[in-house]
Amino acid sequence: MARRRTWCPWCLLASLIIAVGAADSIVYGAGPSKGPAPQPAISTTPAASSSEHLAAVATPPAPAPAARTEAMEKSALIVTLDYIIGPEDVLEITVWKNQDLSKQVAVRPDGRISLPLVGDVTAVGRTPVELTDLISAKLKEFKENPSVSIVVREVNSYSVYVLGEVAKPGRYPLKSRTTLLQGITVAGGFTATAARNKLVVFRTKGNGTGEEKIKASYDDIVLRDGSQQNIELKPGDTVVVPSETMVLVP
Repeated sequence: MARRRTWCPWCLLASLIIAVGAADSIVYGAGPSKGPAPQPAISTTPAASSSEHLAAVATPPAPAPAARTEAMEKSALIVTLDYIIGPEDVLEITVWKNQDLSKQVAVRPDGRISLPLVGDVTAVGRTPVELTDLISAKLKEFKENPSVSIVVREVNSYSVYVLGEVAKPGRYPLKSRTTLLQGITVAGGFTATAARNKLVVFRTKGNGTGEEKIKASYDDIVLRDGSQQNIELKPGDTVVVPSETMVLVP
């Protein structure tokens, strides 16, 4: 009687592993080698350190072009980097814990304001911060460590005048940066008899010693290379659009 043959499971597993290894050697180039085995590519870029990685993660991405454009448009609306107080502006001056010294005042045409104890103080030409420091220094003669704050309640000094051959001549406030053509547009534009190529802007000189006269031509600004004539208006400027009948022929 033939003896029945039994198979060891561990032997079967070992045979299977050997067979798979042999198949791999056949597929991936078993036999004599024709050259050095290909080496994996190595990056020459140094790996970022953990601190550099954290800095890259913490650094916010650059703003999108639309966001940068919006920021530039907003900055273009600013008349000055720091507001300069002018005549007819209304200021609210508060002295902490002292209602008698706190009051709302209007800047007089001479550029001054009047306060209790302090008297007359020149406000025109100063920023609110500068005026705050000046009032605080004067109040130290009467009060120890006074705390003063100033709020500009009404802006009445930032305005220009547009006269002559425009639809609505008058005084107009400057609420943002305004060019010569924009100022004429706000005044309703030219009338039929306007001498649009003989525009004149009267501007007080910086030292206050007199006025300068700036000439401009509408056609040069719009049709020719005269965009530099489209000046930015400043507080107190007077724009005059003469009539064609007023223009003197040389």
